[in-house]
Amino acid sequence: MRGDYLFTKRYLRRLIEGAKAKLVEEIQNMDRDYLLNASEADLCDHFVSKYRGAPPVLRRDEICVSDHQEVDVDVSQDFRRAIFDRSHPFYIKGTSVTIAIPFDGEKDLFYYQPSTFNNNPPRGKIVGQELHLTYTTTDHDADSLRQAYERDLGSVESYLQWVQKDIEPYNDELPQFVQNAVRKRKEKLLADAGLVSSLGIPIRRRPGDSLTFAPPEIRRKPVIRRPEVSAGRFQPEPALPEEEYDYILNVIENMVLVMERSPKAFAKMGEEALRDHILVQLNGHYEGQATGETFNYTGKTDILIRYEGKNVFIAECKFWGGPKALLKTLDQLLGYTSWRDTKTAVLIFNRKRNLSAVLQKISDTVPQHRCHKRELGKRGETHFRYVFHQPDDTNREVLVAVLVFDVPSES
Repeated sequence: MRGDYLFTKRYLRRLIEGAKAKLVEEIQNMDRDYLLNASEADLCDHFVSKYRGAPPVLRRDEICVSDHQEVDVDVSQDFRRAIFDRSHPFYIKGTSVTIAIPFDGEKDLFYYQPSTFNNNPPRGKIVGQELHLTYTTTDHDADSLRQAYERDLGSVESYLQWVQKDIEPYNDELPQFVQNAVRKRKEKLLADAGLVSSLGIPIRRRPGDSLTFAPPEIRRKPVIRRPEVSAGRFQPEPALPEEEYDYILNVIENMVLVMERSPKAFAKMGEEALRDHILVQLNGHYEGQATGETFNYTGKTDILIRYEGKNVFIAECKFWGGPKALLKTLDQLLGYTSWRDTKTAVLIFNRKRNLSAVLQKISDTVPQHRCHKRELGKRGETHFRYVFHQPDDTNREVLVAVLVFDVPSES
Protein backbone atom coordinates (compact mmCIF):
# COMPACT_ATOMS: atom_id res chain seq x y z
CA MET A 1 0.00 0.00 0.00
CA ARG A 2 1.28 3.48 -0.88
CA GLY A 3 0.90 6.53 1.32
CA ASP A 4 2.47 8.15 4.34
CA TYR A 5 2.11 6.85 7.85
CA LEU A 6 -0.91 8.34 9.60
CA PHE A 7 -1.13 9.44 13.26
CA THR A 8 2.65 9.89 13.58
CA LYS A 9 3.58 13.47 12.63
CA ARG A 10 2.84 15.31 15.90
CA TYR A 11 1.54 14.68 19.41
CA LEU A 12 -2.19 15.20 19.98
CA ARG A 13 -1.52 16.24 23.58
CA ARG A 14 0.51 19.22 22.39
CA LEU A 15 -2.19 20.20 19.92
CA ILE A 16 -4.76 20.35 22.73
CA GLU A 17 -2.43 22.40 24.95
CA GLY A 18 -1.71 24.74 22.05
CA ALA A 19 -5.42 25.19 21.32
CA LYS A 20 -6.06 26.34 24.89
CA ALA A 21 -3.15 28.77 24.77
CA LYS A 22 -4.30 30.15 21.41
CA LEU A 23 -7.84 30.57 22.74
CA VAL A 24 -6.67 32.57 25.76
CA GLU A 25 -4.41 34.68 23.53
CA GLU A 26 -7.29 35.49 21.17
CA ILE A 27 -9.47 36.60 24.08
CA GLN A 28 -6.65 38.67 25.56
CA ASN A 29 -6.04 40.43 22.23
CA MET A 30 -9.72 41.10 21.54
CA ASP A 31 -10.70 44.74 21.24
CA ARG A 32 -11.72 46.13 24.63
CA ASP A 33 -14.95 47.77 23.52
CA TYR A 34 -16.00 44.79 21.43
CA LEU A 35 -15.53 42.42 24.35
CA LEU A 36 -17.43 44.60 26.80
CA ASN A 37 -20.26 45.36 24.37
CA ALA A 38 -20.75 41.78 23.17
CA SER A 39 -23.22 39.38 24.72
CA GLU A 40 -21.12 37.20 27.01
CA ALA A 41 -23.21 34.10 26.32
CA ASP A 42 -23.04 34.54 22.54
CA LEU A 43 -19.31 35.25 22.66
CA CYS A 44 -18.63 32.14 24.76
CA ASP A 45 -20.73 30.02 22.42
CA HIS A 46 -18.74 31.37 19.48
CA PHE A 47 -15.39 30.40 21.01
CA VAL A 48 -16.66 26.97 22.07
CA SER A 49 -17.81 26.30 18.52
CA LYS A 50 -14.55 27.59 17.04
CA TYR A 51 -12.20 25.63 19.30
CA ARG A 52 -14.17 22.42 19.81
CA GLY A 53 -12.31 19.37 18.50
CA ALA A 54 -14.08 17.32 15.82
CA PRO A 55 -12.40 13.90 15.46
CA PRO A 56 -12.88 12.34 12.02
CA VAL A 57 -15.76 9.90 11.63
CA LEU A 58 -15.63 7.58 8.63
CA ARG A 59 -18.71 7.37 6.43
CA ARG A 60 -18.58 3.64 5.78
CA ASP A 61 -21.73 3.59 3.66
CA GLU A 62 -20.05 5.85 1.08
CA ILE A 63 -16.79 3.89 0.61
CA CYS A 64 -15.96 3.34 -3.05
CA VAL A 65 -13.11 2.52 -5.47
CA SER A 66 -12.02 5.95 -6.71
CA ASP A 67 -9.30 4.82 -9.12
CA HIS A 68 -7.83 1.69 -10.68
CA GLN A 69 -5.23 1.57 -13.42
CA GLU A 70 -2.36 -0.41 -14.87
CA VAL A 71 1.04 0.50 -13.40
CA ASP A 72 4.64 -0.64 -13.48
CA VAL A 73 5.50 -2.48 -10.30
CA ASP A 74 9.11 -2.86 -9.09
CA VAL A 75 9.57 -6.47 -7.94
CA SER A 76 13.35 -6.36 -7.58
CA GLN A 77 13.09 -6.97 -3.82
CA ASP A 78 10.58 -9.79 -4.12
CA PHE A 79 12.81 -12.75 -3.23
CA ARG A 80 10.19 -15.20 -4.40
CA ARG A 81 11.13 -14.21 -7.92
CA ALA A 82 14.20 -15.40 -9.80
CA ILE A 83 15.92 -12.10 -10.40
CA PHE A 84 19.70 -12.21 -10.81
CA ASP A 85 20.52 -8.51 -10.42
CA ARG A 86 18.58 -6.85 -7.62
CA SER A 87 20.65 -3.66 -7.61
CA HIS A 88 18.35 -2.15 -10.20
CA PRO A 89 14.56 -1.93 -10.42
CA PHE A 90 12.84 -4.76 -12.20
CA TYR A 91 9.40 -3.78 -13.43
CA ILE A 92 6.43 -5.87 -14.41
CA LYS A 93 2.88 -4.84 -15.20
CA GLY A 94 0.46 -4.67 -12.28
CA THR A 95 -2.72 -2.97 -11.08
CA SER A 96 -3.18 -0.03 -8.70
CA VAL A 97 -6.47 0.21 -6.79
CA THR A 98 -7.38 3.26 -4.66
CA ILE A 99 -10.23 3.01 -2.16
CA ALA A 100 -11.77 6.34 -1.07
CA ILE A 101 -13.32 6.62 2.41
CA PRO A 102 -15.24 9.89 3.00
CA PHE A 103 -15.22 11.27 6.54
CA ASP A 104 -16.62 14.09 8.65
CA GLY A 105 -14.50 16.08 11.09
CA GLU A 106 -11.07 17.68 11.09
CA LYS A 107 -8.70 16.12 8.58
CA ASP A 108 -5.59 17.37 10.38
CA LEU A 109 -6.29 14.96 13.26
CA PHE A 110 -5.21 12.09 10.98
CA TYR A 111 -1.64 13.29 11.50
CA TYR A 112 -1.60 13.53 15.32
CA GLN A 113 -0.55 10.67 17.57
CA PRO A 114 -3.02 9.98 20.41
CA SER A 115 -1.90 8.99 23.89
CA THR A 116 -2.76 5.36 23.02
CA PHE A 117 -1.00 3.96 19.95
CA ASN A 118 0.86 0.93 18.61
CA ASN A 119 4.01 0.34 16.59
CA ASN A 120 2.17 -0.43 13.38
CA PRO A 121 0.23 2.72 12.40
CA PRO A 122 -1.81 2.64 9.19
CA ARG A 123 -0.71 4.30 5.98
CA GLY A 124 -2.83 6.40 3.68
CA LYS A 125 -3.34 9.77 2.04
CA ILE A 126 -5.79 12.51 2.95
CA VAL A 127 -7.39 14.13 -0.10
CA GLY A 128 -9.93 16.79 0.86
CA GLN A 129 -12.48 15.08 3.08
CA GLU A 130 -11.50 11.59 1.96
CA LEU A 131 -9.02 9.02 3.20
CA HIS A 132 -7.38 7.19 0.28
CA LEU A 133 -5.96 3.69 0.75
CA THR A 134 -3.99 2.58 -2.32
CA TYR A 135 -2.88 -0.98 -3.10
CA THR A 136 -0.78 -2.41 -5.94
CA THR A 137 -0.92 -6.03 -7.02
CA THR A 138 0.61 -8.12 -9.77
CA ASP A 139 -2.08 -10.76 -9.71
CA HIS A 140 -5.85 -10.71 -9.52
CA ASP A 141 -6.30 -12.07 -6.01
CA ALA A 142 -9.32 -10.05 -4.89
CA ASP A 143 -9.59 -11.88 -1.56
CA SER A 144 -6.06 -10.92 -0.53
CA LEU A 145 -6.67 -7.29 -1.47
CA ARG A 146 -9.97 -7.27 0.47
CA GLN A 147 -8.27 -8.72 3.55
CA ALA A 148 -5.51 -6.10 3.39
CA TYR A 149 -8.07 -3.31 3.02
CA GLU A 150 -10.23 -4.51 5.92
CA ARG A 151 -7.16 -4.91 8.13
CA ASP A 152 -6.01 -1.35 7.36
CA LEU A 153 -9.49 0.08 7.77
CA GLY A 154 -9.75 -1.58 11.18
CA SER A 155 -6.40 -0.07 12.17
CA VAL A 156 -7.55 3.43 11.10
CA GLU A 157 -10.77 3.10 13.10
CA SER A 158 -8.85 1.97 16.19
CA TYR A 159 -6.67 5.08 16.00
CA LEU A 160 -9.72 7.30 15.51
CA GLN A 161 -11.27 5.84 18.66
CA TRP A 162 -8.08 6.68 20.57
CA VAL A 163 -8.17 10.22 19.15
CA GLN A 164 -11.82 10.54 20.24
CA LYS A 165 -10.89 9.37 23.73
CA ASP A 166 -8.29 12.14 24.03
CA ILE A 167 -10.53 14.86 22.55
CA GLU A 168 -13.66 14.19 24.64
CA PRO A 169 -12.31 15.51 27.99
CA TYR A 170 -11.07 18.65 26.26
CA ASN A 171 -14.46 19.25 24.63
CA ASP A 172 -16.28 18.62 27.92
CA GLU A 173 -14.16 21.17 29.78
CA LEU A 174 -14.13 23.76 26.97
CA PRO A 175 -17.36 25.69 27.84
CA GLN A 176 -16.23 26.36 31.41
CA PHE A 177 -12.68 27.13 30.27
CA VAL A 178 -13.97 29.69 27.75
CA GLN A 179 -16.35 31.28 30.25
CA ASN A 180 -13.58 31.66 32.82
CA ALA A 181 -11.22 33.21 30.26
CA VAL A 182 -13.83 35.68 28.99
CA ARG A 183 -14.94 36.71 32.48
CA LYS A 184 -11.37 37.10 33.70
CA ARG A 185 -10.62 39.40 30.79
CA LYS A 186 -13.81 41.43 31.33
CA GLU A 187 -13.19 41.75 35.06
CA LYS A 188 -9.68 43.06 34.41
CA LEU A 189 -10.91 45.61 31.89
CA LEU A 190 -13.63 46.81 34.24
CA ALA A 191 -11.25 46.94 37.19
CA ASP A 192 -8.69 48.89 35.16
CA ALA A 193 -11.31 51.51 34.44
CA GLY A 194 -12.67 51.50 37.99
CA LEU A 195 -16.06 50.28 36.83
CA VAL A 196 -16.64 47.25 39.02
CA SER A 197 -19.30 49.09 40.98
CA SER A 198 -21.38 49.46 37.83
CA LEU A 199 -22.07 45.75 37.59
CA GLY A 200 -24.95 45.75 40.13
CA ILE A 201 -27.43 48.02 41.83
CA PRO A 202 -27.33 47.96 45.63
CA ILE A 203 -30.90 47.55 46.86
CA ARG A 204 -31.45 47.59 50.61
CA ARG A 205 -33.87 44.84 51.64
CA ARG A 206 -35.91 45.06 54.84
CA PRO A 207 -34.48 42.82 57.58
CA GLY A 208 -36.33 39.59 58.26
CA ASP A 209 -37.70 39.09 54.74
CA SER A 210 -36.69 35.78 53.26
CA LEU A 211 -37.89 33.39 50.62
CA THR A 212 -36.78 29.89 49.81
CA PHE A 213 -36.08 29.69 46.09
CA ALA A 214 -33.20 28.05 44.25
CA PRO A 215 -33.21 28.57 40.47
CA PRO A 216 -32.03 25.56 38.45
CA GLU A 217 -29.03 25.60 36.18
CA ILE A 218 -29.51 27.70 33.06
CA ARG A 219 -29.08 25.86 29.76
CA ARG A 220 -28.22 28.13 26.85
CA LYS A 221 -28.90 27.59 23.21
CA PRO A 222 -25.57 27.61 21.35
CA VAL A 223 -24.85 30.25 18.73
CA ILE A 224 -21.95 29.40 16.46
CA ARG A 225 -21.25 32.73 14.76
CA ARG A 226 -19.24 35.52 16.30
CA PRO A 227 -21.60 38.15 17.76
CA GLU A 228 -22.00 41.36 15.79
CA VAL A 229 -21.46 44.41 18.00
CA SER A 230 -22.42 47.99 17.27
CA ALA A 231 -19.47 50.31 16.91
CA GLY A 232 -18.70 52.61 19.78
CA ARG A 233 -16.96 52.78 23.10
CA PHE A 234 -18.28 50.66 25.96
CA GLN A 235 -20.23 52.63 28.53
CA PRO A 236 -20.76 51.23 32.04
CA GLU A 237 -24.40 50.73 32.88
CA PRO A 238 -26.28 49.73 36.06
CA ALA A 239 -27.87 46.30 36.19
CA LEU A 240 -30.18 44.57 38.63
CA PRO A 241 -28.33 41.64 40.26
CA GLU A 242 -29.65 38.19 39.40
CA GLU A 243 -30.46 37.29 42.99
CA GLU A 244 -32.61 40.41 43.39
CA TYR A 245 -34.42 39.59 40.15
CA ASP A 246 -35.28 36.13 41.46
CA TYR A 247 -36.38 37.62 44.79
CA ILE A 248 -38.71 40.12 43.12
CA LEU A 249 -40.38 37.40 41.04
CA ASN A 250 -40.86 35.27 44.13
CA VAL A 251 -42.53 38.15 45.97
CA ILE A 252 -44.92 38.50 43.03
CA GLU A 253 -45.63 34.76 42.93
CA ASN A 254 -46.31 34.66 46.66
CA MET A 255 -48.74 37.57 46.37
CA VAL A 256 -50.71 35.77 43.67
CA LEU A 257 -50.86 32.69 45.89
CA VAL A 258 -52.66 34.89 48.42
CA MET A 259 -55.13 35.85 45.68
CA GLU A 260 -55.77 32.21 44.82
CA ARG A 261 -56.37 31.33 48.48
CA SER A 262 -58.80 34.24 49.01
CA PRO A 263 -60.96 34.10 45.89
CA LYS A 264 -63.83 36.20 47.20
CA ALA A 265 -61.58 39.17 47.93
CA PHE A 266 -60.09 39.29 44.46
CA ALA A 267 -62.73 37.80 42.17
CA LYS A 268 -64.11 41.18 41.00
CA MET A 269 -60.78 42.99 40.69
CA GLY A 270 -59.55 44.17 37.32
CA GLU A 271 -56.07 44.37 35.93
CA GLU A 272 -55.11 47.64 37.60
CA ALA A 273 -56.35 46.60 41.04
CA LEU A 274 -54.50 43.29 40.90
CA ARG A 275 -51.35 45.12 39.90
CA ASP A 276 -51.67 47.56 42.77
CA HIS A 277 -51.79 44.71 45.30
CA ILE A 278 -48.55 43.37 43.86
CA LEU A 279 -46.98 46.81 44.16
CA VAL A 280 -47.98 47.03 47.83
CA GLN A 281 -46.16 43.77 48.52
CA LEU A 282 -43.06 44.85 46.60
CA ASN A 283 -42.87 48.11 48.53
CA GLY A 284 -43.20 46.11 51.71
CA HIS A 285 -40.03 44.21 50.87
CA TYR A 286 -37.98 47.11 49.48
CA GLU A 287 -37.37 50.51 51.00
CA GLY A 288 -37.68 53.59 48.84
CA GLN A 289 -34.42 55.46 48.27
CA ALA A 290 -33.83 59.03 47.14
CA THR A 291 -31.60 57.74 44.32
CA GLY A 292 -34.63 56.33 42.54
CA GLU A 293 -34.24 52.67 43.49
CA THR A 294 -37.90 52.58 44.42
CA PHE A 295 -40.86 50.66 43.09
CA ASN A 296 -43.29 52.75 41.11
CA TYR A 297 -45.45 52.38 38.04
CA THR A 298 -46.36 54.43 35.02
CA GLY A 299 -49.36 54.10 32.82
CA LYS A 300 -51.87 51.39 33.52
CA THR A 301 -49.89 48.18 33.65
CA ASP A 302 -46.22 48.97 34.47
CA ILE A 303 -44.29 47.84 37.52
CA LEU A 304 -40.74 49.13 37.43
CA ILE A 305 -37.51 49.97 39.19
CA ARG A 306 -35.78 53.14 38.05
CA TYR A 307 -32.14 54.01 38.51
CA GLU A 308 -30.76 57.36 37.40
CA GLY A 309 -33.81 57.84 35.22
CA LYS A 310 -33.50 54.45 33.48
CA ASN A 311 -35.68 51.38 33.90
CA VAL A 312 -33.80 48.31 35.15
CA PHE A 313 -36.80 46.15 36.09
CA ILE A 314 -40.12 46.28 34.28
CA ALA A 315 -43.17 44.06 34.51
CA GLU A 316 -46.23 44.23 32.29
CA CYS A 317 -49.51 42.91 33.74
CA LYS A 318 -52.07 41.57 31.30
CA PHE A 319 -55.11 39.36 31.26
CA TRP A 320 -54.64 36.52 28.80
CA GLY A 321 -55.87 37.70 25.41
CA GLY A 322 -54.35 35.17 23.04
CA PRO A 323 -51.05 34.77 21.15
CA LYS A 324 -51.30 38.04 19.18
CA ALA A 325 -51.89 40.03 22.35
CA LEU A 326 -48.90 38.32 23.99
CA LEU A 327 -46.59 39.28 21.10
CA LYS A 328 -47.88 42.85 21.31
CA THR A 329 -47.18 42.89 25.05
CA LEU A 330 -43.60 41.72 24.42
CA ASP A 331 -43.17 44.56 21.91
CA GLN A 332 -44.41 47.00 24.52
CA LEU A 333 -42.07 45.57 27.14
CA LEU A 334 -39.01 45.77 24.91
CA GLY A 335 -39.91 49.33 24.00
CA TYR A 336 -39.33 50.32 27.63
CA THR A 337 -35.90 48.70 27.99
CA SER A 338 -32.86 50.80 27.25
CA TRP A 339 -30.08 49.64 29.57
CA ARG A 340 -27.91 46.52 29.52
CA ASP A 341 -29.06 43.34 31.27
CA THR A 342 -32.44 44.81 32.09
CA LYS A 343 -34.57 42.28 33.94
CA THR A 344 -38.20 42.15 32.87
CA ALA A 345 -41.35 40.12 33.33
CA VAL A 346 -44.75 39.60 31.77
CA LEU A 347 -47.42 38.77 34.34
CA ILE A 348 -50.36 37.05 32.70
CA PHE A 349 -53.61 36.77 34.65
CA ASN A 350 -55.77 33.90 33.47
CA ARG A 351 -59.44 33.94 34.38
CA LYS A 352 -62.09 31.49 33.16
CA ARG A 353 -59.73 29.92 30.61
CA ASN A 354 -58.21 26.44 30.28
CA LEU A 355 -54.87 27.02 32.01
CA SER A 356 -53.14 24.04 30.38
CA ALA A 357 -54.09 25.32 26.92
CA VAL A 358 -52.89 28.83 27.82
CA LEU A 359 -49.50 27.52 28.98
CA GLN A 360 -49.05 25.56 25.76
CA LYS A 361 -49.89 28.61 23.64
CA ILE A 362 -47.39 30.71 25.58
CA SER A 363 -44.67 28.09 25.09
CA ASP A 364 -45.39 28.03 21.34
CA THR A 365 -45.80 31.79 20.87
CA VAL A 366 -42.91 33.45 22.71
CA PRO A 367 -40.10 31.92 20.58
CA GLN A 368 -41.81 33.33 17.47
CA HIS A 369 -41.07 36.89 18.54
CA ARG A 370 -38.50 38.58 16.29
CA CYS A 371 -36.29 39.52 19.27
CA HIS A 372 -36.25 36.07 20.90
CA LYS A 373 -32.72 34.64 21.28
CA ARG A 374 -32.90 31.54 23.45
CA GLU A 375 -34.89 29.74 26.11
CA LEU A 376 -33.59 29.35 29.66
CA GLY A 377 -36.02 26.63 30.65
CA LYS A 378 -38.95 26.69 33.05
CA ARG A 379 -38.65 27.58 36.75
CA GLY A 380 -41.99 25.99 37.46
CA GLU A 381 -45.09 24.85 35.66
CA THR A 382 -46.21 28.44 35.10
CA HIS A 383 -42.85 30.24 35.09
CA PHE A 384 -40.95 30.58 31.80
CA ARG A 385 -37.53 32.21 31.29
CA TYR A 386 -36.15 33.63 28.03
CA VAL A 387 -33.37 35.83 26.68
CA PHE A 388 -34.43 38.52 24.19
CA HIS A 389 -32.39 41.18 22.46
CA GLN A 390 -33.38 44.80 22.15
CA PRO A 391 -35.01 45.63 18.81
CA ASP A 392 -32.09 47.72 17.55
CA ASP A 393 -29.13 45.74 18.96
CA THR A 394 -28.76 41.95 19.07
CA ASN A 395 -26.07 42.13 21.76
CA ARG A 396 -28.08 44.17 24.25
CA GLU A 397 -29.84 41.33 25.96
CA VAL A 398 -33.00 41.41 28.05
CA LEU A 399 -33.96 38.68 30.48
CA VAL A 400 -37.71 38.05 30.18
CA ALA A 401 -39.72 35.99 32.66
CA VAL A 402 -43.28 35.04 31.71
CA LEU A 403 -45.36 34.22 34.80
CA VAL A 404 -48.89 32.89 34.46
CA PHE A 405 -51.42 33.11 37.30
CA ASP A 406 -54.87 31.58 37.50
CA VAL A 407 -56.70 34.36 39.33
CA PRO A 408 -60.16 33.95 40.96
CA SER A 409 -63.35 34.71 39.08
CA GLU A 410 -66.81 35.56 40.37
CA SER A 411 -68.12 32.15 39.41
